[in-house]
Amino acid sequence: MTVGEPRNGRDIIYDAVSGASAGAISATLMSPLDVIKTRLQVYGLPDVPRNKGSVIVTSFQNIIKNEGARGLYRGLSPTLAALLPNWAVYFAVYGQLKELLDSHGDGMGHLSFGANMIAASGAGAATAITTNPLWVVKTRLQTQGMRVGVVPYKSISSALRRIVHEEGFRGLYSGLLPSLAGISHVAIQFPAYEKIKLYLAERDHTTTNDLSPGKLAIASSMSKVLASLMTYPHEVIRSRLQEQGQNRNPENHYAGVVDCVKKVFQKEGVAGFYRGCATNLIRTTPSAVITFTSYEMINRFLQHVLPPHKTRSKPTNGKMKPPLEPSGNDATDLQISKMRSNNHSPRTFIPLGNQDQVRNGQ
Repeated sequence: MTVGEPRNGRDIIYDAVSGASAGAISATLMSPLDVIKTRLQVYGLPDVPRNKGSVIVTSFQNIIKNEGARGLYRGLSPTLAALLPNWAVYFAVYGQLKELLDSHGDGMGHLSFGANMIAASGAGAATAITTNPLWVVKTRLQTQGMRVGVVPYKSISSALRRIVHEEGFRGLYSGLLPSLAGISHVAIQFPAYEKIKLYLAERDHTTTNDLSPGKLAIASSMSKVLASLMTYPHEVIRSRLQEQGQNRNPENHYAGVVDCVKKVFQKEGVAGFYRGCATNLIRTTPSAVITFTSYEMINRFLQHVLPPHKTRSKPTNGKMKPPLEPSGNDATDLQISKMRSNNHSPRTFIPLGNQDQVRNGQ
C-alpha cells in the first residue's frame, strides 16, 4: 500500500481480487459474531444476568435454539456480494488518490498522515455511496428472525425489490448519512496501519513490502482496535436506521439521524451507543488480522506471478523513466561492464531497468 509506480489496470484488478478474497475469507469465518453484534446494536441486551461473557454466549445459544446454525450466517450472502464492489471501489479510489497526493509524501514512497487520511476518506465516501444498498439488505437479513409480524425476505434480489416497492429508492440508502460519518473510521484505521507498518519496517531494517505476516497482523489489529473504539457509536446509529424499514412503532421508529441519537441517549444513555462493542472488538481484531494479512499476501503473490510493470522502471520524481536508456553514471557503468565483459571478467551484469529495484531491496 505504499506509493510506487503509476497504477495501471492490472494494479486495480490485483487490489480488487486481493481485497475481495481477503474480505470473503474474513466475513465467512467471523459471520456468527457479526450477526450477534448487529442484533445487539439494534435490539440491545438480551434478558440475561449480566455476568461476564454471558451476553455473547446467551445470544449465541438463543440463535441456535430459535433459528438453528443457519441463523449464525444470516446476511452472509449480501455481505459476500457487497465485498467485491466494496473493495474494488475502495482500493481503486484509495490507490488513485494516493498517487495524486504523492507530492505530499516523504520522498521514499510513503504519504504523510494527513495525505493518507484524505485518500482513505475519499475512498470511504465512494465505497459507502456505491455499496450502501447491499449493506441495508445484509442488516435486514441478519435481524429478520427477530422482526415480529414482518414477512421475511427470501433472497438478496427479493429484498432489494421489496425495499424499493415498499420504501422507494430512499430505503436502499437508509443509514447512508451515518455511514458517511463512518468515514472517520477508515480515516483513522488506514493511516494508522500505514504508520505502524512503516515503524515496524524501520525497526527491522526492511521495507513495508517485506514485512512478515506476524508484523502485518500486529499493525492491522492495533489500527483496527484504535479506529473501532473511536468511531463505534456511528455504527449503532447506522444499524438501527438500516434495520427499521417500515416499522412504525413510535418507540422504535426513528425520523432520522438526530432523532435516533436523541432516542438512544434518552432510553439507554451513553452506554446505548456502545451496545455490542465488546462483541465487535472480539470480532474486529481477528477479522482485521485475517483481512489485511490475507490482502497483503494475496497481492504479493499476484505481483510476483504476474508483475504489472514488466516494461517500465521505477518512477523518478513522479515521472516514468524509459527503460534501457542509460545516462550519466548509468552509461558509464554500462561501458565499464561491457569492457570487463570483453576481458572475460566474472563480474555480474545488472540490467539498468532493474537497478532501482535492486537498490530498494525489491
